[in-house]
Amino acid sequence: MKQYTVDAFTDELFKGNPAAVCVMDEWISDELMQKIAKENNLSETAFAIKDGKGYRLRWFTPKSEIDFCGHATLGTSFVIANFIEPNSKTIKFITLSGEISVEVKDGLFTMNFPRYKLIPVEVTDKMTKALGVRPSAAFLDRDLLMVLDSEKDVLDLKPDFAALGELEGLCIAVTSKGSKYDCVSRVFAPEINIPEDPVTGSTHCMIAPYWAERLGKSSVTAFQASERTGVLYTEVFDERVNISGRAVLFGVSEILKNHI
Repeated sequence: MKQYTVDAFTDELFKGNPAAVCVMDEWISDELMQKIAKENNLSETAFAIKDGKGYRLRWFTPKSEIDFCGHATLGTSFVIANFIEPNSKTIKFITLSGEISVEVKDGLFTMNFPRYKLIPVEVTDKMTKALGVRPSAAFLDRDLLMVLDSEKDVLDLKPDFAALGELEGLCIAVTSKGSKYDCVSRVFAPEINIPEDPVTGSTHCMIAPYWAERLGKSSVTAFQASERTGVLYTEVFDERVNISGRAVLFGVSEILKNHI
């Protein structure tokens, strides 16, 4: 079984967020998919099979299956458009988060995702302890989004990871207005053993709507300020968010048949 490793939300190798992608003829067991994801030890491994005119897509962290992943969707789209169905212009996925459509144009992948809600929550001392700086606002949906006063606060952040793990939310995100980009962010996921995620498409389904409303614009260019960095181009609608990005292939490997 072929496995592709793709750096997503970048056009430069060793930046963005790496995802492993397996496009299969038929499903292997959940247990085996989980073991492969653990062996890869990347934030996500994606598994897809052809289903009618689209693909069924699932995402696994090294710890567990997850309901939604942006960068591994981009990685899978890149693999399909370049190796499985070359020159595809539209790709459809059936996932735990519903149907996701992807448009491909000039190497840019535009993914149509569900929009997260911005449910205000109280800024707490626990948040301040975890971050080392007090947020000015906080919002909760699947993920927790905390707004900081400055880009410097986001860039210089040295969180207490044990304290982060005590906060609600699958992913824990911080964001501020950017200088070069509309906004900057960093994302942590202690619940699934990912200290800091390099670039997080799913959480930008929350970050982009926040800044679209705050800045009074529907299109937001976002920079995720991890060590690897990544750029996301977003467009916000009432119920959905378009997130666009580029990707680059790191490598192709073979998972031996006697292992599966």
